[in-house]
Amino acid sequence: MRNALIGIVVGLVVGVVMGVSVIAPRLQAPLHEPAAHAAAALSANALSAKSAIATAVAGTPPVPAAENLLAPVANPGPVVRWRMESAFSSALPQLGAQAKRIETEIWRVSAGGMEIAFHEPGSLVQGRDMLAAVKAGTIDAAFVAPESWPADAPALQLFGAVPFGPRAEEYLAWLYFGGGEKLLDDLAEGLGVQIVVCGLVSPEGAGWYRRPLTTVEDLKGLRVRMTGLGAKVMSRLGAKTVLLNEGETFHALETGALDAAEYSMPTVDTQLGLHRMARNYYFPGWHQPATLLALVVNAARWADLKPVQRSQLRAVCGDNVRHGLAEGEAMQYRALLNLTKEGVTVRRWPREILEKLSQAWDEVARETAKRDKNFAKVWKSLDRFRKDYAVWRDVGGR
Repeated sequence: MRNALIGIVVGLVVGVVMGVSVIAPRLQAPLHEPAAHAAAALSANALSAKSAIATAVAGTPPVPAAENLLAPVANPGPVVRWRMESAFSSALPQLGAQAKRIETEIWRVSAGGMEIAFHEPGSLVQGRDMLAAVKAGTIDAAFVAPESWPADAPALQLFGAVPFGPRAEEYLAWLYFGGGEKLLDDLAEGLGVQIVVCGLVSPEGAGWYRRPLTTVEDLKGLRVRMTGLGAKVMSRLGAKTVLLNEGETFHALETGALDAAEYSMPTVDTQLGLHRMARNYYFPGWHQPATLLALVVNAARWADLKPVQRSQLRAVCGDNVRHGLAEGEAMQYRALLNLTKEGVTVRRWPREILEKLSQAWDEVARETAKRDKNFAKVWKSLDRFRKDYAVWRDVGGR
């Protein structure tokens, strides 16, 4: 060990002496002429390149810090500001909540470039025909469901909910890949508006009834709150259907003006307190196996949007569909469990009544198609797609 340490010390001393006396003077010695010329040229080129880079950099903005690269880019153009009235109160789960999501998500996606202000039902438009208000420019947009479509455009109701129709996955397959969206665009153009599917509701309950139903005869003379195409089917079997909003529905049940009421899915119905007025809750919701919600936009406002803004709005609406489907499916079982704990009887429709309802729907669809060519065109497309889709639906166990 002692010899090793002595060797290391001697080596260090020799290295220092060699560096000072031999190598250092050579580094300071003048270069031979060819080498000097080469070094000078390299130095000149380096200075020239440095000068060019400095000139270029001087004309460009500084590179932002890494964290700033992730911040939203400031919108260079004027902010688009719309007023949107919803057919549903913001307090309603799913229905009103999906309308509110448009307000928040479009602002985020557009980095503040678009603002769509949510307005409660009736705050801007008096009456139920919001589509006419949008067309006239009274409001810029409306968030609506099937019952908001005008009676003189029955084909639109096929884009809301179809009795004994497709569930969500099949409905969306037809809409986006079976020609449905193109048909919707054509209808909207004829009405002077733009319509974008912008939400989805899971299968609904079939309604709250004061007394159990056993035969088709029990439907005759029954006063029922129901909307859309399902109301036409119930009317055909003798029920007296009326269209009421959520507040009116509860009051009518409370006072006995209604014998039954259909509104939405378990979470929404619970929020409205319908289970306190009628204790028999029927399933399946044959009238609305899936419900599409829509954003109706004034044609001029839509035309004024830049292509990127239209894409942003469509992206928000597509995400709303995803959110509505997933959230709706996740919420219903808990609501049903709570309802049964409160003494509600969950019932299934007797087979006899379901069969008669299905037959009545076939009649309504055929007769409406004869009266309205647009309804006939959309119904033919959807019916054909469903027959083709049945190959997958049956094999896949849907």
